[in-house]
Amino acid sequence: MIDGWYDEQNNAGVVFMNIVSSIMPPEELSQEVVRDFPEGEFLFFDGIEAAGESFFSAEVFITYGEDLTEEHINKTTKLKWIMVMSAGMDEMPLKSCKEKGILITNARGIHKIPMAEFALGTMLGHVKQKALLMENEKARVWNRNLPIEELHGKTLLIIGVGAIGGEIARLAKCFGMKVARVNRNGRENPWTDGIYPVSGLTQILPEADFIVSILPSTPETKHLLKEEHFIAMKDSAVFMNIGRGDLVEEKVLLSALEKKQLSHAYLDVFENEPLPEGHPFWSMENVTVTPHLSSRTKNYLPRSFEIFKHNLHTYIKNNKDYMNVVDLERGY
Repeated sequence: MIDGWYDEQNNAGVVFMNIVSSIMPPEELSQEVVRDFPEGEFLFFDGIEAAGESFFSAEVFITYGEDLTEEHINKTTKLKWIMVMSAGMDEMPLKSCKEKGILITNARGIHKIPMAEFALGTMLGHVKQKALLMENEKARVWNRNLPIEELHGKTLLIIGVGAIGGEIARLAKCFGMKVARVNRNGRENPWTDGIYPVSGLTQILPEADFIVSILPSTPETKHLLKEEHFIAMKDSAVFMNIGRGDLVEEKVLLSALEKKQLSHAYLDVFENEPLPEGHPFWSMENVTVTPHLSSRTKNYLPRSFEIFKHNLHTYIKNNKDYMNVVDLERGY
């Protein structure tokens, strides 16, 4: 497939809408969507720069949400709907989209399986000393006296539940963990043992062995965790952030780690990405850095396209049965 590939054999014989994508999906996915929707002319590009002027003819635009600017939105005259093939909206020009009345939907919900597996795998790796075992294997060290622990009986605090947090909670209960959650809406979940408001964080933090954040980036969540929250943690606690990097100021987290106010931080997201080469996180023994990949598997785009296809059917029928409509005020 090449940039600008499109359907040359429109089964209906009439093109009703231009659908432009700054994502170049695998050929089987693009061919499938073209076959299923003869009402549209599809143009697939590897990035918005490659799309060039084609973007400005689009009625529907498919993106990861990281390439659109206010300038793009302000100049477009035909765009009616943007399908964001991710859950994060922090780099989207939402204000401009709202002013132009552009519908935005996203791929919320597709991340729950890979991110829940990532979280549980990381916690298992921690209690089973996976990193140290690998070091010993490389050094050919036979040491059966490592402090191996269990997840069973440990307390997990999930900050921000939703679909991802619910799946993390479900898997954690399978391992016999106690699960608490903090969120704003107080929505019930069958896999949690306790629900706390954000204002109750310092109440539950002293009990948590693992703290996992999956919060998006919004004005309400930016720098939500502060110095007093890390002071409240056990010095044996493990903090994992797989949501957004601006949950906590880096200087606050660095200070907490240097003071040993927690045992370890597993960080998949950062305020500035990619994480700069000389950043202290890279070399700290009580920090594990991963490159924002907790949601990435080969199933990512197929799941995203299932949501897109549902919404495209809805768009064509001109009804309101859309999945994952983004609230442009809240940003999610």
